This record gives sequence, structure tokens and C-alpha cells, in this order.
Amino acid sequence: MNQQEINQAEWQNPDNWSVGLYFSKKDTRTWVPKQIPWMGWTLNLGTRAGAIWMIGFLIGIPIFIILLVAATCPMP
Repeated sequence: MNQQEINQAEWQNPDNWSVGLYFSKKDTRTWVPKQIPWMGWTLNLGTRAGAIWMIGFLIGIPIFIILLVAATCPMP
């Protein structure tokens, strides 16, 4: 079984999905199609890169919102 077949088998395994989140250490992809592929992509939190992306989103989005609000609010 090659890595592409392993990735596909892992993606199809319902045990690797929880509330729309995907976690598989055997699947080498960082970004994988969602369970319903036409809905887009999701992170594989079983990979180091996937976890780093998630941490980046969790930290980066609030910082972006704070900077955006600060830039658009007039100074007294």
C-alpha cells in the first residue's frame, strides 16, 4: 500500500473525524478535503504542520481583528 492509498483510507475512516475536525498521524497531508468535499478543506491536526496552522489561526485572527479595530477607530 503506497502513501496515497494510506491517506485515502485514513480520510475515509470515520474514527479520524470528530465534530468536523480531522486527526490522523498516518495521513501525511496537512490540508485534506472535508468529509463533504465540495464544502472545502480542513486541517489534519495529526500532523505538526496542521497543528502549527491551527495555532497560527487561533493567535493570528484575534490579533488581526484588534489591529483592524485600532486602525479604524478615530483617536480622541
